[in-house]
Amino acid sequence: MTRTAPRPFLRPQSLGLVALGGTLGAAAREGLVLAMPDAGPVPWAVFLANMAGAFLLGFLYEGLARAGGPGTRRARLRLLLGTGFCGGFTTYSTLAAGTAALAGWGVTATGLGWAAVYALGTVLFGALATWCGILAGSRQPPAAETADAAPRGTGLHGAGPGHAAGDGGGR
Repeated sequence: MTRTAPRPFLRPQSLGLVALGGTLGAAAREGLVLAMPDAGPVPWAVFLANMAGAFLLGFLYEGLARAGGPGTRRARLRLLLGTGFCGGFTTYSTLAAGTAALAGWGVTATGLGWAAVYALGTVLFGALATWCGILAGSRQPPAAETADAAPRGTGLHGAGPGHAAGDGGGR
């Protein structure tokens, strides 16, 4: 059994992809916030960005899992679009700030109610949006198995002949 050396994950190219994607995602979110007028105390643009980002992330990861092809290309797309763009587009720190602002809104039970509904609704609808993204991504036809793509659901990459699915592929 041969072991491969661990790959460094903080490569300048990887950091650059995340930074580029994050910049574009944050710019897209800011554009959405500026385009949507305020409608009461709830920051609906942030809610919409979080839902769209959750859906996109589910769709992206499922689609990339089915895409096959070179693993390095998929890894770069995950860094650029998943970690970078979706990470910059969604904004759970603003969710926390918005929740705190709603809780202090009028310092009444109404403000606390809005805060609870907003925070829990964002998390629950975000999970639902991710699930819908995964479902939509699963509608793509899977690519042919390659030496770099393991059978779906095993979490393995490069499982070749002589390695049972799920046995670690000799690694």
